[in-house]
Amino acid sequence: MNRSTTTRLGVLAFGLVLAGAAAAQTPAPAPAPAPAPAWQQGRSGDQATSTLHPFAPILTGRAASELPLDKLKVPSGFKVEVWAEGIPEARSLTLGDKGTVFVSNRNLKDVYAITEQGGKRSVTKVLRGLNSPNGVAFANGTLFVAERHRITAYDGIEDKLASPPEPRVVIDNLDPTSQPGHFWKFLAMGPDGKLYFNVGAPGNIVMPSYAQATINRVDPKTGVMEIYASGVRNSVGFDWDPRTKDLWFTNHARDWVNDDLPHDTLHRAAKKGMNFGYPFCHQGDFLDPEYGKGRSCSEFEAPAAKLGAHIAPNGMRFYTGSMFPAEYRNNIFIAMHGSWNRSTKQGYSVMRAVVDSAGKVELSPFLEGFLSDAKADPPMWGRPNDLLVMKDGALLVADDYNGIVYRVSYAR
Repeated sequence: MNRSTTTRLGVLAFGLVLAGAAAAQTPAPAPAPAPAPAWQQGRSGDQATSTLHPFAPILTGRAASELPLDKLKVPSGFKVEVWAEGIPEARSLTLGDKGTVFVSNRNLKDVYAITEQGGKRSVTKVLRGLNSPNGVAFANGTLFVAERHRITAYDGIEDKLASPPEPRVVIDNLDPTSQPGHFWKFLAMGPDGKLYFNVGAPGNIVMPSYAQATINRVDPKTGVMEIYASGVRNSVGFDWDPRTKDLWFTNHARDWVNDDLPHDTLHRAAKKGMNFGYPFCHQGDFLDPEYGKGRSCSEFEAPAAKLGAHIAPNGMRFYTGSMFPAEYRNNIFIAMHGSWNRSTKQGYSVMRAVVDSAGKVELSPFLEGFLSDAKADPPMWGRPNDLLVMKDGALLVADDYNGIVYRVSYAR
């Protein structure tokens, strides 16, 4: 090796030493900030310091003896009482052919069964270790469960509560992107023999994929799925009019506009293929500040009713029983889970909706008293989440905040 080459190598080595020393003195770049929770997405700059936040359920549940049940109010002639307790995060309800009431979870991983024998009611955990099993439906001896990523079937489960059968997969891969928001699914069996379920928007106000912000149906025999309705930000409850067989559903509008906009809504989807506006239009007449530019609400289906801003309508049922007075027949009961994205909270009740022959909806309170202080944090002591009409005509109400199921009855 000649002297010139040796000199060049020496200079290179010295340069590398200097570069290494400089790198050692330069602080490493700060890690990228963690993405905001899905519920914070869509906040404006002046909302960045807002203290508003969702309310988590008490995941251990609470005993009925700890609750101010005397605060609950129903119309004259009706009675509300605790029907079952000890069901942490009692979320969705469905009724088995033999009278078993199945209760799901959203944040937890279980499904419970409530049975009655000899006048004594018991609560049993029958399914464990599931992935956000929010949706439950029952038909022809089979319990169907909607987890965040799949729908499964448990055939003949009412005869095997102590040792449930292995699940049969109806459809899988329903959450291929592990979406951060609105991944839980409501589930119901339609009059056409197909299972209906929602796939919510993946954030507060975002452009969804073609498969998100939808209500879908799947044939439980073939596993073939189709989109039934689109532009639905997050429906956590639907049912069919027993007279017309039309699908009706509740929908949560976006957060972080202001206290009074937009309204959550009640919708009628009489046929496949209807679009209800998300993310472009909310409540039928309010264009989104970001996504609504250049669009018109006339492009989309209007709601049957505005229910109130941030009131969180969840489960809904048509009343098909015979216990309540005749004027309640075919009315809709809606569980208002209650607002969080509002300085003065509202909801936390069960509302009655009467639909006239022209489709006009009249709302009135039915079960109230869970809201204790609209300015407090939290403002409530309980949260209605789902409803179920029993064979005797009584109405069950699930309270996921406390892990309680109430029974509303009527005495002539």
